[in-house]
Amino acid sequence: MEQGNDAGRLEQAQRRKQEAGLAAARLTAEGVTAIALTWVDVAGLTRVKVVPTSRLAQVAAHGVGMSPVFDVYLVDDSVTTSPHIGGPDGDLRLIPDLDRLTVLAAQPGWAWAPVDRFEQSGQPYDACQRQFARRMTERAAERGIELRMGFETEWVVDPPLAGAAYGMARIVERSAYVGDVIGALEAQGVEVLQIHPEYTAGQFEVSVAPADPVGAADLAVLVRETIRAVSLRHGLTPWFGPVVDPEGVGNGGHVHLSLWQDGRNLCRGGEGPFGMSATSEGFLAGILDALPALLAIGGPTPASYLRLTPSRWAGAFQCWGLENREAALRFVAGPPGAQDAANAEVKSFDPAANPYLVVGALIAAGLAGLDAGLRLPEPVTGDPVHSDGPRRLPSSLPEAVGRFTESAVLREALGDRLFEAIVAVRQAETKLFDGRTPQEIAEATRGRY
Repeated sequence: MEQGNDAGRLEQAQRRKQEAGLAAARLTAEGVTAIALTWVDVAGLTRVKVVPTSRLAQVAAHGVGMSPVFDVYLVDDSVTTSPHIGGPDGDLRLIPDLDRLTVLAAQPGWAWAPVDRFEQSGQPYDACQRQFARRMTERAAERGIELRMGFETEWVVDPPLAGAAYGMARIVERSAYVGDVIGALEAQGVEVLQIHPEYTAGQFEVSVAPADPVGAADLAVLVRETIRAVSLRHGLTPWFGPVVDPEGVGNGGHVHLSLWQDGRNLCRGGEGPFGMSATSEGFLAGILDALPALLAIGGPTPASYLRLTPSRWAGAFQCWGLENREAALRFVAGPPGAQDAANAEVKSFDPAANPYLVVGALIAAGLAGLDAGLRLPEPVTGDPVHSDGPRRLPSSLPEAVGRFTESAVLREALGDRLFEAIVAVRQAETKLFDGRTPQEIAEATRGRY
């Protein structure tokens, strides 16, 4: 059996090599000389290995090496350890996903591809965050459920703008910049839905079309790095951290999702709340129920809890509502006749989160809600801070980690190695920032993501 598996892996490697050879020839003809191969670590930082285009075929077949210790790196590049990962030993192979290979419009001569990580033997690495997202997507597909997801990307540019929040003055002041962000994304095949100035001075948000869960996480990485490249070319510094100024409104990493079956959006046309189907309701109820534990993934740093403040549209309370931007889970029914528009938005998460962990964990929680037959509680209207019903979500990272460690659902879905790495990194970052002021935490993290 093992010999058969080895033969199958060799055959796959050969197919990848042939495909990559053709891709490399095309990229070379387009003037691309370097390819950035990225993955996102537990701390939420996008790590990279760069290979010349001429090496793409070899790398696609056999990968490029990288230590597993990066799964226990912290936001400041210090290192912790976990029961399964830590220390200088070992090596992994980074295999690019050629289907996602993209020429970078804002970095002339460069292309990008996300990677899956494998053991030296060719076996999938069980702590690979991207493969975790794929496993959960496949688990949903086994139930006949297709997920479509999309991340909103918020960031602050420095120097900031003088115009009002959501004001046209900001667009006029940065019209060349905003136009170049749109142009670069569209040149890369990314469908931009909208872009606008947000609340905080210098803050923008861009939304792109939904994709399958792994594809949505890939897009979150590509969109951010495109914005970074365009910003730097305009002489601007982009801040993607959860907070830039702890006294102001932070950057969100909101996630939109909808469930589909046989081409039908399960968020519409049912007999559940606001027309959602029973399947959609049970899935969303699972997410809402698990949110305190999910925050250890979606709000992964002490800076996250400076952002997660009531009455700032951050989703600080464990409740849901129709178009309620203060609820942690906002249901978007969409206009009549627009079936594609109905979806749910998780508002409590921020840009420090690893998007692959986010999509995988949301699916795991949603499926658990279906298995348990959960139903949504009564929706909340108005600001939940003025209501006695909704519970406050964890207000600190240690509190969220405590809820995470109690979650049998997330431990089973993630597997012990990845689960324990998350716990170790979160606990180490809690210790790293212990005793620091909110301003010091903001300054130490706002430019790291």
